[in-house]
Amino acid sequence: MTVMAWDRRTFIAGTGAGLVTLLAGCVGDDGGGDDGGGDDDGGMDDGEGGDSDGDDTGGDDTGGNGGMDDMNVGMVYATGGLGDQSFNDMAHEGIQQAQEEYGLEFQNAEPDAPADVGELQRNFARSSDPDFDLICCIGFVQETDLVENAQEFSDQNWMIVDAVAQTEEGPLGNVASYVYREHEGSFQVGVLAGMLTGMDYDHGGGSTNPDQQMVGFVGGKEIPLIERFEAGYQAGVQHVSEDIEFTSAYAGDWNDPATGQEIATGMYDDGADVVYHAAGGTGAGVFEAAQSEGRYAIGVDSDQSLSASEFSDVIVASMIKRVDTAVYGSAGNVYNDEFQGGQINDLGLAEDGVGAVIGQDFEGELPSEITDELDSTRQAIIDGEISVPDNLDDL
Repeated sequence: MTVMAWDRRTFIAGTGAGLVTLLAGCVGDDGGGDDGGGDDDGGMDDGEGGDSDGDDTGGDDTGGNGGMDDMNVGMVYATGGLGDQSFNDMAHEGIQQAQEEYGLEFQNAEPDAPADVGELQRNFARSSDPDFDLICCIGFVQETDLVENAQEFSDQNWMIVDAVAQTEEGPLGNVASYVYREHEGSFQVGVLAGMLTGMDYDHGGGSTNPDQQMVGFVGGKEIPLIERFEAGYQAGVQHVSEDIEFTSAYAGDWNDPATGQEIATGMYDDGADVVYHAAGGTGAGVFEAAQSEGRYAIGVDSDQSLSASEFSDVIVASMIKRVDTAVYGSAGNVYNDEFQGGQINDLGLAEDGVGAVIGQDFEGELPSEITDELDSTRQAIIDGEISVPDNLDDL
């Protein structure tokens, strides 16, 4: 299997180990096979939308050397759907890259609500024309239904992102689970935000207010997963200085840019120089607010200075979460008859599963003391010298 190529602005001080190479022996037990590393030089396609009825087919290209013929993958996305320019679109990029590499076909299914995911999973599992070799379940909300469906369809290969499919007896042997230490990457962008708000900085479409040091966070739904982003971010800010004002709020929705804009505008008006979002499509409103107010924003999941390039002049950085590589790697494992059912892949900075990437308009434009500190704290986290809290109670 080959590894997905990444943009030249890859993670700050990346180790070069590569996420896919590490998945085989990460932390899980009961896993089967290794996934192999590689050196693919292909680029990443832009995410595109699909049909919510699950009939969008990924094409009929043929390719790949060896492996199975006529491979089919079912993609069940998180609520919020394709076009979010972050989480779902990253998963879509992963399956598109797998199609290019292995010649597989895929179909997309986009739930309108969490209650829809179970039936969408079962639709793929019941299908015989085509017979799906892998079903990818994107998002924590799919966990409960997947645990039930994976036991009912025990011969079906599944993978899930942001949850572990398990019973009291342990991880299910036909599900590969991928979870991320988002708090580690969020700490990194917290360091960036904390240092930037303490400077007199003017670049791109924004500037800081040197008379006030304040940053903000906008979440989607107030759940433990998103609070993990906030906790890491706030810890990174506090690492710079405990005197920096910190404000946070939750929109209660993954796809409500208007509310995201309203919340962020209030933060900027109160004096925030930088706002980080972990809110899916709602985050587009944060970017709108940053541009309108002449301040800065930090994206999430993908490099949003690219995926939301109309706001690249204010997206100073993004906290990358490599959902794309999890999807790509899972598909490759199935293609090569090396599926890692039962394995839990726990991915953080050390595995290049998360990290900070500087926005395209800010590459080479940030003060060296910021990028040097990002290098230093990243390595300190990997070495265990900095312990990043994964919940707000431990701040």
